[in-house]
Amino acid sequence: MASLSPRRTSVSAPAAAFVLLWLSLTTVQGSQGDKEPVYRDCVKLCVRTNCTGARLRGFESAQPHYMALTGWTCRDDCRYQCMWTTVGLYQAEGYRVPQFHGKWPFARFLCFEEPASALASLLNGLACLLMLLRYRSTVPRQSPMYHTINAFSLVSLNAWFWSTVFHTRDTYLTEKMDYFCATAVILYSIYLCCVRTLGLRRPGVSSMVGVLLILTFTSHVSYLTFVSFDYGYNMAANVSIGMVNLLWWLCWCWQNRRTLPYWWKCVLVVLLLHGLALLELLDFPPLLWVFDAHAVWHLSTVPVHVLFYSFLIDDSLYLLNTEKMGVKVE
Repeated sequence: MASLSPRRTSVSAPAAAFVLLWLSLTTVQGSQGDKEPVYRDCVKLCVRTNCTGARLRGFESAQPHYMALTGWTCRDDCRYQCMWTTVGLYQAEGYRVPQFHGKWPFARFLCFEEPASALASLLNGLACLLMLLRYRSTVPRQSPMYHTINAFSLVSLNAWFWSTVFHTRDTYLTEKMDYFCATAVILYSIYLCCVRTLGLRRPGVSSMVGVLLILTFTSHVSYLTFVSFDYGYNMAANVSIGMVNLLWWLCWCWQNRRTLPYWWKCVLVVLLLHGLALLELLDFPPLLWVFDAHAVWHLSTVPVHVLFYSFLIDDSLYLLNTEKMGVKVE
C-alpha cells in the first residue's frame, strides 16, 4: 500500500488519513518527471532499442529470476533507467528532484521497488501477528470480544500483506488490493468500535451496523473498479470514516475514564496514530533514495501495535471478569 501523492496509502491506523484531507481535492494526472520530454523520449528510444527481437531475448535470459517472478519487464526497466537519467539532469541544473508517476524516485533493491516502505509494512505485519499470538495466549476464548478482535487482526494482517506487496511491486492489481484492503481495515475498525461500545449490550445494533458496513465496502469497491478509480473520492471516503472512528473511540474513553483504569491506552493509541500521520506532510525526496516520509511514517507505527494490543488484552480480560461476576458491561 510519493509521500503526498494520492496514490500512496497506509493501513496503520483506522483514521490516520485525516491529515491528508486536502489531498481529496486532487487526482493523479501524472507527475513532473514523467511529463518531461527527455524522460519520454528516453523511454521510447530504450523500448525501441532494447525491448524487441534478439535484445529482448537477451534481456529476459539475463534477468534474475526474482525480477521475472515479480513481473519486471523490459519496458519497466527502461522507465527505471530513464527516471535516473532525468533525475541526474535535474540535479545537474540545480532543480528539485521531481516525482515520477505519482511517486518519488527510489533506488531499487533486488525486486523491491520501495525497499524502506516494503520493510516497514512487513514489520507492521509481523508486529500485528506477534501481538495477535500474545492476545490468543493471554485471553480465553470465552471473552466477549475474543472473536471480533481475532477477525479484526486477520483483516489487518491481510492489509499489511498487500501493503508489503504493493511497495515491493507497484502494479494495477497490487495498487488496487492495497487500497481496498486498507479500506476494509478502516471499516472493520468501525465495526470493532461498535461491538465494544454498543453491541455487547445490543447485539442487534452491531449486526445492523455490520451489514451496513459490508454494503458500504461493496459499493465503494464496485465504484472504484467499474466506474472510476477516483483517488480524491477514495481519500475523502476513508477520511470521513476514519474521523467517525476517531471521535467514537475518544468519546467512549472519556465516558469510561473513571471505571476503566486502562482507558488511557486507547486514547494514546488514537492520538499517536493521528500524530504520527503528520509525518506524511513532510514530503521530502527519499534520503539515500530509500527513506521518504511515507516509509518513516510506516516505521514509526510499528511499536504502536504493542500498546494497542495491550489495551485489547486488558479490556478483554475486564469484560470476561465482569461477565463472570454478572456486572453490567461498560
